[in-house]
Amino acid sequence: MKKLFLFVLLATAIFSCKKSNENWQQAASNPEFLRRTQLQLTESIIHDIFAPPVSSRIYMYSALAAYEALAAGNSNYQSMVGQLKGFKKVAKPEAGKEYCYPVAAVHAYLTIGKSLTFAQEVYVDFEKKLEQDYKATGIPSDVYERSIAFGDSIAASIMNYSKGDNYKQTRGFRYTVTQKKGTWVPTPPAYIDAAEPYWSKIRPTTLDTSSQFMPPKPYEYDMAKGSKYYDMVMDVYNTINNLTEEQRNIANFWDCNPFKMNITGHAMFATKKVSPGGHWMAIVTQTSRQLKADIYQTSEAYLLTSMAVFDGFISCWDEKYRSVKVRPETVINEVVDKNWQPVLQTPPFPEYPSGHSVISGAAEVALSSVLGNNVAFADSSEMQYGLPVRNFKSYKDAAEEASISRLYGGIHFRPALDLGLEQGRKVGNWVITKVKTRKK
Repeated sequence: MKKLFLFVLLATAIFSCKKSNENWQQAASNPEFLRRTQLQLTESIIHDIFAPPVSSRIYMYSALAAYEALAAGNSNYQSMVGQLKGFKKVAKPEAGKEYCYPVAAVHAYLTIGKSLTFAQEVYVDFEKKLEQDYKATGIPSDVYERSIAFGDSIAASIMNYSKGDNYKQTRGFRYTVTQKKGTWVPTPPAYIDAAEPYWSKIRPTTLDTSSQFMPPKPYEYDMAKGSKYYDMVMDVYNTINNLTEEQRNIANFWDCNPFKMNITGHAMFATKKVSPGGHWMAIVTQTSRQLKADIYQTSEAYLLTSMAVFDGFISCWDEKYRSVKVRPETVINEVVDKNWQPVLQTPPFPEYPSGHSVISGAAEVALSSVLGNNVAFADSSEMQYGLPVRNFKSYKDAAEEASISRLYGGIHFRPALDLGLEQGRKVGNWVITKVKTRKK
């Protein structure tokens, strides 16, 4: 009887262990692991105060790493090797070995994010909790370690790819202000130097050239009453002077200024916020969760959106530093009203076209291609900055509001918004046409 009892006890223990572990693959494939990691990367980017174009680069390579790790284990998805400019090689898993590809993907995403950001201490507690939560799924230790190692290999491949994008070569160069009438000059309150004047030299993921979707030439400076330029200036001036509470709310919601300078007397301090690209990545996180997208579709949405935003910034910055157009604040203070101030702080780069408009148009198209054209959602991205949730009927609706917000903020002229949005949509359509994620 005693032996029988021990046998039953042992059998029960084995059965219980098997039962508790049999769904570990599904548990470890929870897309919330990836979403949590994306949000952690955003917090790191905010902490380090990267310029919007630089942030887009971090998001894109991180998303690419996660996607490549997942594609290696899912026959429905195909690698970006041979599809992205200069992307020729990526690590592969060892044949005949068991992996948890979602674990590898999240680890690869995090590894790239850590490699491209500075403050490593912000990841310590996050990584510990992430590991604990993975192990709580019951994943076998050998599979976990092997998957982490594969994630490291993928990350090494992506870091090697990133070294050829001309980023390092464009560091440290400054823009020389010309003082020519109608061209950009630094703006108050901090008069910061021009941000990323050589970003058009960065290798895009899909564009043939940075000038491929060059917008129409902007209006020439002409403050004669009745000229198109004069009417454009007065449009901004009158809009701000008659701004409604709802328009002010829209401006503030889409501010996305990663480095706002606050000056009180002799004191100066910065307020750090999410970048425009970070806001759109947060929208991917929110709506993929809302739609119950699995980790593969969530990763696909991160990839295509981040690629569109990355190429969008390159396309936008190409024109910004070609036409080098002055900001509304400068013109209005010089010619119309020396005491006038915009609602938002003017960013440190030329006016035309609007960066937020370009990247929002690009993101709208890319995200819609994965998650659908008519996804209504409540955007809570800005709640951490004390701003209420805003509701949108679709990604298109959100992109158009993001674009017009720059007029309500007093930092862009209307043509920069309308033509920028059109330019961004062209970039987005180009990305989803050039790149194929699904094999079927």
